[in-house]
Amino acid sequence: MPILGIMVVLLAACAVSVTAQQAANPGVLRIATTTSLYDTGLLDELEDMYENVSGVDVQITAQGTGQALDTARRGDVDLVLVHSPGLEQEFIDQGYGINPHCFAYNNFLIVGPDSDPAKIKNMTPEEAFKTIAIAGMNDTPGVAFVSRGDNSGTHNREQQIWKAAGYNYTTDIQDSGDWYVETGSGMGETLTIANQKEAYTLSDIGTYLAFKSQLNLVQLVTEGGELMNRYSAIAVNPEKNPNVNIDEANRFIDWITSNETKEFIGNFGVAEFGQPLFVPLYPPECSQPPFNCTTCSSGEVNATA
Repeated sequence: MPILGIMVVLLAACAVSVTAQQAANPGVLRIATTTSLYDTGLLDELEDMYENVSGVDVQITAQGTGQALDTARRGDVDLVLVHSPGLEQEFIDQGYGINPHCFAYNNFLIVGPDSDPAKIKNMTPEEAFKTIAIAGMNDTPGVAFVSRGDNSGTHNREQQIWKAAGYNYTTDIQDSGDWYVETGSGMGETLTIANQKEAYTLSDIGTYLAFKSQLNLVQLVTEGGELMNRYSAIAVNPEKNPNVNIDEANRFIDWITSNETKEFIGNFGVAEFGQPLFVPLYPPECSQPPFNCTTCSSGEVNATA
């Protein structure tokens, strides 16, 4: 190839590289978030608050945690707000996620019809799942379980409980009969379907309370170590995806882990439901079991959290 042609090709390649490096829009922050944060209405409030203080356009995509992390791997968002510690750590170990901070938690619940046909009320989560499975596989009238089935944080936790109950989720539970239904949908829609079927399901307490007025489902299992539900903010690594707005992502993490924002999160839902939908996390509690966060405060508040 003539020298001039080579120079043209090199210049074109440089132009593409520069375009990719400059693709991040400093006036836009793209967030992929779990549906449980979105369905409760908390994200709408936080979006408005951050846009007011920052002047940036916050664009939110609500997905299951697994889908949100895949969206981040593609570089289609700058930040994720998720609630599956195992999937989060995998995302970080692969080099896609940086600057992880947990900021709040709540609990999962096993909810179901008031008649409780499997008689699981006040069992441990593991005992409840085993009892539901045995009853469902034996065609006990009225016993059904509705799963999100969407690789979300809630679905991931469901699989962990099945494992703790002694089951292989893939071989023992999925496709084990009509008693087990996967929606492939978010938490709000899954609760609605479980309500229609008068079935059991696993839900975070925030979404359950937000939808409670539309449901006949009641809280049946509310205690147990498997039910703790931790939420984290993680920025997307610009070394993997140079088009992410890493500066704004880091500023948002500082903001959501500030004491002022955490106070708002802790009060969210109290007036309407008589209790908070989320409990903010503070050091040193956040770094200890069962939370085990890397950090839960902005550098300005506590750099060693």
